[in-house]
Amino acid sequence: MESAENSSNNCVRVQVRQQGRLPDFLPSVNFKYVKLGYHYLITHILSFCFIPVMAFTVVEASRWSLDDAHRFWLHLEHNLVTATVFFALFVIGSTVYIMTRKRPVYLVDYSCYLPPSHLKVEHHRFMEHCKLMGAFDDSSLDFLGKVLERSGLGEETCAPEAMHCLPPRPTMAAARQEAEQVIFGALDTLFANTNVKPRDVGILVVNCSLFNPTPSLSAMIVNKYKMRSNIKSFNLGGMGCSAGVIAIDLAKDMLQDQRNSYAIVVSTENITQNWYFGNKKSMLIPNCLFRVGGAAILLSNRSADRSRSKYKLVHAVRTHIGADDKAFKCVQQEQDEAGKTGVTLSKDLMSIAGDALKTNITTLGPLVLPISEQLLFFVTFVARRFNSKIKPYIPDFKLAFDHFCIHAGGRAVIDELEKNLQLLPVNAEASRMTLHRFGNTSSSSIWYELAYTEAKGRMRKGDRVWQIAFGSGFKCNSAVWLALKNVKASPGNPWEGCIHRYPVELML
Repeated sequence: MESAENSSNNCVRVQVRQQGRLPDFLPSVNFKYVKLGYHYLITHILSFCFIPVMAFTVVEASRWSLDDAHRFWLHLEHNLVTATVFFALFVIGSTVYIMTRKRPVYLVDYSCYLPPSHLKVEHHRFMEHCKLMGAFDDSSLDFLGKVLERSGLGEETCAPEAMHCLPPRPTMAAARQEAEQVIFGALDTLFANTNVKPRDVGILVVNCSLFNPTPSLSAMIVNKYKMRSNIKSFNLGGMGCSAGVIAIDLAKDMLQDQRNSYAIVVSTENITQNWYFGNKKSMLIPNCLFRVGGAAILLSNRSADRSRSKYKLVHAVRTHIGADDKAFKCVQQEQDEAGKTGVTLSKDLMSIAGDALKTNITTLGPLVLPISEQLLFFVTFVARRFNSKIKPYIPDFKLAFDHFCIHAGGRAVIDELEKNLQLLPVNAEASRMTLHRFGNTSSSSIWYELAYTEAKGRMRKGDRVWQIAFGSGFKCNSAVWLALKNVKASPGNPWEGCIHRYPVELML
């Protein structure tokens, strides 16, 4: 997603922020180490307090004689009832905790669809094709060219088969063909990599915003892979680019009710029937940004799967600000004056996305940020009550996460989050490169970004990943994952054969 206003910027740029100069009497290197020392002290303060207590206990225990130990044992024998009751309560409490606690959800593996090379649309072919369609006037063609040039998309993004035809054939049959190629392609790779049989899957969640045929896409998958009759299947439509996180959250909730079960989440979008053939500027932008893509994710709550799983789901935080009319209408499918259907992107999109982000991180922050950052935020918040000139403190999310998967909705989306969260260029690298190589693949873009990080060999055991996406409605959703091992790219990784060329330098 990207507004027309942001599309008219001069270049696609990677922002490099410079730290403000400190006074000469306070060297920056010293301040850096003071801040690092502060964070380390606050983070480990409980350990520092626990060490003296343990030392005191060890010293006191070393002074015990055999007589002291014997008297302690006799005391327990005389209070056998008390000890028995205490032990029984401990056993009952432990049993209740084990039976009622939420089951951990593991990400065994995932796969992303890699379109065949004959579906690639270089920029000059895209523009030539648009001219030959005869659907756009000169002003619209000029606008399309400018948006595409400054979009951040490279020369290897792919469009569906139907859009390579002249004239294009946005039929129901062609849309089904696109859905089958993407979904079955991702699932075939997933089943091959995990050795899980389709009949072992108890939960299936499919999200595709704009294409919802009858029978549903989830029914199409059940039919293709002959899944069992008691599978719990769901089909999410009209929920925008952030529906992938919603689907993960739904699958997580379902896994809490089924013991020893597998869940599959399929995230995709369909372009064939959703290409805009009119001349309204705000509805032309999606033509330049959206491309073919999809991902399939295998989740499990089986303890036996922990050892072979890549990640553990830590948090899923969802924010919906659709109660506000302006936010509700900022991304809307509608018809223009000529009756042509398309998706309108409001010029207020980025400001609305910023508001949704603030609401989302207000909930997420206390769950993931270290105590040191929460203290700084709280102190600044209190201080601003007395002096409004004090700038609000923006927590450093780089202390909470090692990798960021920002929805590759467009250059402006990535720029805005990089700025608001004060990220470094390397933190947004996976998002920018995914946009460049695959375009906006809607809800599946965060999985192409995770695949990029794995292909680069950057994922280490204990690393935390933040997936964040925006969607119509308007929504901002986050998923937090914990790497359970040094994660390697799985066979069929979409970056195979080209990862050595990235990152690329983004030019004008």
